[in-house]
Amino acid sequence: MAYARTSGKLFEPGKPFTLSRSKLELFITCPRCFYLDRRLGVPQVSGFPFTLNNAVDALLKKEFDVHRAKGTVHPLAQAYGVAARPLAHEKIDVWRDTKRGISYFHEPTMLTIFGAIDDVWVNDDGQLSIVDYKATSTLAPLTLDADYRRAYKRQIEIYQWLFRRNGFVVSPTGYFVYANGKKDRMAFDGKLEFDITLLPYIGNDEWVEEAVVRAHACLMNDTMPRPAKTCEWCAYRARAAEYEG
Repeated sequence: MAYARTSGKLFEPGKPFTLSRSKLELFITCPRCFYLDRRLGVPQVSGFPFTLNNAVDALLKKEFDVHRAKGTVHPLAQAYGVAARPLAHEKIDVWRDTKRGISYFHEPTMLTIFGAIDDVWVNDDGQLSIVDYKATSTLAPLTLDADYRRAYKRQIEIYQWLFRRNGFVVSPTGYFVYANGKKDRMAFDGKLEFDITLLPYIGNDEWVEEAVVRAHACLMNDTMPRPAKTCEWCAYRARAAEYEG
């Protein structure tokens, strides 16, 4: 059977290797899928790009960049009583670049962990808050309680870990800027309107170091790990294999 091979360099034991935030999340979700991807070069099938979400991200970045340049607090933050302004830093565009991001070389494993942020805010005490943009369209109240949103929380925490390892003072409180597409309009009329909500999240990055070590141990092993019980990809592969031949 022919498989599409992953792009980029594959892990080789004993050599430095770069691991993105999303690949570390893949390890947490399913060690077998992670091993197939980063060690063997057999990735999960790519989904379609979220072009509307990307458009919201791009416009939010432009909007917050106006306040970054002025050194002012965005009205959304003011409305929620958050006295923090978008950080003006010479590396902000690097940190937001999906191919570069903010990185840290973890010497014990020789893994470079990196991730691209949406934004980072700073308060008057110099503490940084990691900010992530999300887009959705729901009539339900916006919360961070859904199971799939645990990955969003881990995302914030990995970024917090990366910034702390780079010597920054980081607040445990991060923020999600949530754009919620309205469905209650009478017609589309060529435009989609959003309600913008700010959701705070108190992160704890103590698990990240151990996850990096375990991810490295997984890649070092010559035996493929067992699939996660909740992994739909592994369940699909197993079911499809029953009909091969």
